Amino acid sequence: MRLAEPINFTLILPFMYRMIEDFGVAETPKDISYYASLLFVSLSISQTMTVMYWGRLSDRIGRRPVLIAGLIGTLAVSILFGVCKTFTMALLVRLAAGVFAGNAAVMKSAMAEIADDTNRSRMMALLPLTWNFGSMVGSGVGGVFSNPATQFPGLFGNSKLFTYFPYLLPCLIGSTVAAFGLVAGIFNFKETLVKPTQAVIEEAVSEQPAVAGCSTEVTPLLAQSAAVSVAPTKQSSMRSLLTPLVVRVMVTNAIMCFAYNMCDQLYPIFAATDPRDGGLGLDPRSIGVSLGVEGIVVVYIQLVVYPRLERKFGVLYCYRRGLSFAIPYLVSMPFLSIIAAHLQNQAGTSATSMVVEKVVMWVILMSLMTMRITSSVMAFTSINLMITNMAPTRADLGFMNGTQQLAMSVVRIFAPIISGSLWSWSIKHSFPLPFNSHLVWTLSAVLIAIVLKLSYRIPESVNKFAADQPKAIASAEELDE
Repeated sequence: MRLAEPINFTLILPFMYRMIEDFGVAETPKDISYYASLLFVSLSISQTMTVMYWGRLSDRIGRRPVLIAGLIGTLAVSILFGVCKTFTMALLVRLAAGVFAGNAAVMKSAMAEIADDTNRSRMMALLPLTWNFGSMVGSGVGGVFSNPATQFPGLFGNSKLFTYFPYLLPCLIGSTVAAFGLVAGIFNFKETLVKPTQAVIEEAVSEQPAVAGCSTEVTPLLAQSAAVSVAPTKQSSMRSLLTPLVVRVMVTNAIMCFAYNMCDQLYPIFAATDPRDGGLGLDPRSIGVSLGVEGIVVVYIQLVVYPRLERKFGVLYCYRRGLSFAIPYLVSMPFLSIIAAHLQNQAGTSATSMVVEKVVMWVILMSLMTMRITSSVMAFTSINLMITNMAPTRADLGFMNGTQQLAMSVVRIFAPIISGSLWSWSIKHSFPLPFNSHLVWTLSAVLIAIVLKLSYRIPESVNKFAADQPKAIASAEELDE
């Protein structure tokens, strides 16, 4: 069910530059990044306006119906995006896609409810793993299957449908994944939000020792466990949930997400831009390959490396290490345009030297993309775990994860606009380093460095799942309110 969103979100990245070029709205190629940022922003705007409602709604009616509704919407808007022929239509479809993009927060709550202290880090790691794997698949699908009449003339050369709608095929593949997720959700996914009955609550209360703090050889050892396992049905107030620590973690999350989004949304534009303007000059298929190959290492990092580090050092340590990996990647990436420009200038000369230089460029590019995915896996998995760990009760998981998703949605509104505008501005003028094509990458590195410094003000208490820590049992009157 989780796989549908990242595939449908990222499959547009490899062909978005060409799609906007086909729309004819950009006056020059240097203006394309501005319109691309508007497409990204449209989804984030509508997601920001709705994600909190999905989270709170899932706390009331359950995770399952909300997840199924999101998948139905994802399936529909994916097909619609493939038949867009104007920029305005594409913008409206992306707005609609954002309305149904609340499954990420709800899925975190469901996964936290399925997991326990023995496997929570591994279980929660599956969510970013699915995102990264889906991003790899989506980028590959978008790059390989866009404009199939041209790329595969033997199969689709005579197809009027795919000639008129050159970007429909990858969107159909993405919608098929959403359809499979929908079927799995309807027939296989069981509700994870289980609200206790009054009888269960009274039984848990009755199992408490008669005198608090007095235990003997015959005191039931499971009394505390029974009490902890009963999730209160009353949700905490917003004021009580937004503690200074929660706000501090949310702020670091927002700044980190802003920095990552600026460079992530810029990369396909940077990769497609002419090397003379500071880009790499790659075609959609090469962009898809560069985004997809990094997924090969995701499984190992996510399922093997991260759980071991988390168990040994804790979530906070992994968060800091992930941030530290991002800085050298961000600083180094724009320098690749020097090699790409040299390759462009050497066209028609020695074939051997060109092949060697191209191999060198791709080796460096894949190394940097591996650093990016390692940093992303460690940082985002850790922040997801920290937010989940800070929820005081299981009944507040939807709010906590919804608030996190809201913060991420808000910064995703501004990050693409700022990165796209700064990129267009920087390549239109001949400014010295770092105000040339390096500007967005350098700014992202500075923001990550700030987040890394702020992370040392977060206490080690975020390493523990607060909802399962011993608490006093609420009275029957409180539970009935």
